Amino acid sequence: MMDPHELGSKYDKIAPWWHEQHRHSSYGMTQLGRALGYTSAGGAALDVGCGAGGRMVRELQTQGFQVTGLDVSQQMIQLAVRNHPDGLFLHQDICTWQTEARFELIIAWDSIFHLPLQQQRPVIQKLCTLLAPDGILLYSFGNAVGEHTDTWHDDSFYYSSIGINANLTTLLEQGLTLLHLELDQFPDRRHAYLIAQKQAAL
Repeated sequence: MMDPHELGSKYDKIAPWWHEQHRHSSYGMTQLGRALGYTSAGGAALDVGCGAGGRMVRELQTQGFQVTGLDVSQQMIQLAVRNHPDGLFLHQDICTWQTEARFELIIAWDSIFHLPLQQQRPVIQKLCTLLAPDGILLYSFGNAVGEHTDTWHDDSFYYSSIGINANLTTLLEQGLTLLHLELDQFPDRRHAYLIAQKQAAL
């Protein structure tokens, strides 16, 4: 398990590289576009693990969303503030962050798979709670159940997942409807993402 401060420090070290590699990348944009197709124009959007901002934040702002971004890396947040002065970017951990705001769109692209395994379900529940009625949730996660570490940029990074079935069960328990589920890096079947919608109260 890796605590948020340690994870943030690891991403601090690679923040400039990450920014250069991803600011004009198309990675994840098809999936974001699919999620946006289920939304009405504009509103409040939350980007969990926003990194330095870049392509996804630009697209959200182009679509009329007011973006709030969270990241445990202080260096990433500093870059995001510089790149997107019209957004709100916070050096925060989604596990402990509290807000009264509700969001029409929440994305967590390749971020919550760094959470401790025991925080997976509580954070997914929190994201569901933070959605406005009819709000859309997009996030990616690992297909396999469990936790592991991997080496990247000569450093070790922690990953965890509760798997597809537990993700779906958690969303259904929170009153969301699944709109799309895909293993999107075929033939590699380890990376999944989903899109779900919170139902408006009757």
